[in-house]
Amino acid sequence: MIKLFFWSTPNAYKISILLEELALPYEVIPIHIGKGEQFTPEFLQISPNNKIPALIDTDGPDHKPISLFESGAIMMYLAEKASSDLYPAEPHARYGVLQWLMFQMGGIGPMLGQAHHFRKYAPQAIDYAIDRYTNEARRIYGVLDRRLAQSEYLGGDAYSLADIATYPWLRPYKWQGQNIEQWPNLQRWFSAVRARPAVQRGLAVLAEKVDRSGAKPDAQRWNNLFGDAQFAQGQTTAPSGEQS
Repeated sequence: MIKLFFWSTPNAYKISILLEELALPYEVIPIHIGKGEQFTPEFLQISPNNKIPALIDTDGPDHKPISLFESGAIMMYLAEKASSDLYPAEPHARYGVLQWLMFQMGGIGPMLGQAHHFRKYAPQAIDYAIDRYTNEARRIYGVLDRRLAQSEYLGGDAYSLADIATYPWLRPYKWQGQNIEQWPNLQRWFSAVRARPAVQRGLAVLAEKVDRSGAKPDAQRWNNLFGDAQFAQGQTTAPSGEQS
């Protein structure tokens, strides 16, 4: 059985969408990151970086249990487990997908996440940060649009892990100060991915938990998401009593 430790974030939706595309049965275990459930000792055993998603497969390689954190690693594991063309076996096709998956992991997610933070969540406006990450989001959209002028999908002619990983991060494009209609190739791709039944099912996971009010987090939720509770994880006490 696959156990998916999940909350309604772009990185977690990558995994629920993929599981639906692969038609693999799974159990959803909610980890309410606003309440700090990602800091429990039990969850840290699975995800030492206290982030979701995480996954346990009780029937892993050689029929032995395996636990995984980091969404990119989870995606590659699941696609290989299912022997899926979403992560092709042929080397040229595989690395064509892998480079765009890594672009999502190292560029799209971190940069658009910062745009979300400073445009939507920051307790006070910081003009430099807002401009920096809005402009970087615009640059990334341009990279994707140029790629999709050359190829039906990000990894090549076929839908792949790269598309699944990227789409959830572009859904809140308004949070990033962008208008998807300004990017015709990207908009074509965006509409095609959104229409896939497995994408719609994956996005429905815990949909009732999504806060659509637009309100900024209260003090406790802020602390768990962005404040002292987040930064305290992983710190150790030096012999002098100072934090190292």
